[in-house]
Amino acid sequence: MTSQSNAVTYREAGVNVDAAEHLVELIKPIVQRTHRPGVMGGIGGFAGLFDLKALSYRDPLLASTCDGVGTKVKIAAAVNQMHEIGLDLVALNVNDLLCVGAEPLFMLDYYATGHLRPQLGAALIAGIAEGCRQVNCALLGGESSEMPGIYDEDDFDVAAFVVGAVEREHCLPQPTVCAGDVLLGVPASGLHSNGFSLVRRVMADHHLSYDQPAHFMDSVGGSKPTLGQVLLTPTQNYAPTLLPWIQAGRIKALANITGGGIEGNLPRVLPAGVEAVVQVGSWPQLPILRWLLQTSGIEDAEAARTFNLGLGMIMVVSPEQAESLLAEQPADGSAPLYRVGHLQAASGGKVVHLQGLDQLSML
Repeated sequence: MTSQSNAVTYREAGVNVDAAEHLVELIKPIVQRTHRPGVMGGIGGFAGLFDLKALSYRDPLLASTCDGVGTKVKIAAAVNQMHEIGLDLVALNVNDLLCVGAEPLFMLDYYATGHLRPQLGAALIAGIAEGCRQVNCALLGGESSEMPGIYDEDDFDVAAFVVGAVEREHCLPQPTVCAGDVLLGVPASGLHSNGFSLVRRVMADHHLSYDQPAHFMDSVGGSKPTLGQVLLTPTQNYAPTLLPWIQAGRIKALANITGGGIEGNLPRVLPAGVEAVVQVGSWPQLPILRWLLQTSGIEDAEAARTFNLGLGMIMVVSPEQAESLLAEQPADGSAPLYRVGHLQAASGGKVVHLQGLDQLSML
């Protein structure tokens, strides 16, 4: 029998249950602010409950997504900046939901780390909660896990899934997608959350630090943002702009430009018999991507299958809707759209033709 003085505790093994309980108490009021119609109860139970009957759907389909932020979390850990990662996590999942036409209803997150720091965890959850509030999505619950030996002390990972609903008639892509339809591009806020293993390789190869000024960016308040701040620019959440157009039947299909780039994601929403022509350069280029290409020597084709090239979403719309949507753009340029290409009858070759790609590094 082990004597009391020689007893081994869970905390000595690397897991601090008190810290986990403290984190739960910190985030309870944060999570409460994401409450929306349909939510039953609060956090702390074994599962969350949501009452779909509390909403006004007539013939709903449920949709669900699951995603993480990827190795972008390594940059967040290096600069001790968690809030933006929370915003990323919501946007990544919600943007995928939009591609089937669904409204986000609720979300659950999973946060794992080698050493649980309640204040950092609370900053992450605060970012998640802010992202949820932006799109009226309830943070229904989640899990925080301290796993020494799996993660180094300062390492962490975060993932989530979001459940949404869509009226059957508004489900995307619509069966009316056809040759002659127009492609409208919605700009990205930054690199979003793809290609960061390559970004980190470039930073290491060129001995760059995340706290050095990003000289290619405009000054803010008299000073340049740092490379870390620019790289951690959260993924744009497109639900506030695109969901009303989806529900009004104005969008035929929607492609979230994530890993794999335009060539890897646009074909996922196109029917057999059509192909897409996308004119590279018909939308503004991201300063961070231009800098990466000029700094690293990454080839244009590699950049195209790794990064979003400055477009976060591509919409497929009829020519009539294209003219209407372009004419509705706000004068202040706060939500710009760009005509970036069109669909045509398939020729038996590639599904997506990126015209002008060889000029990417010069844009």
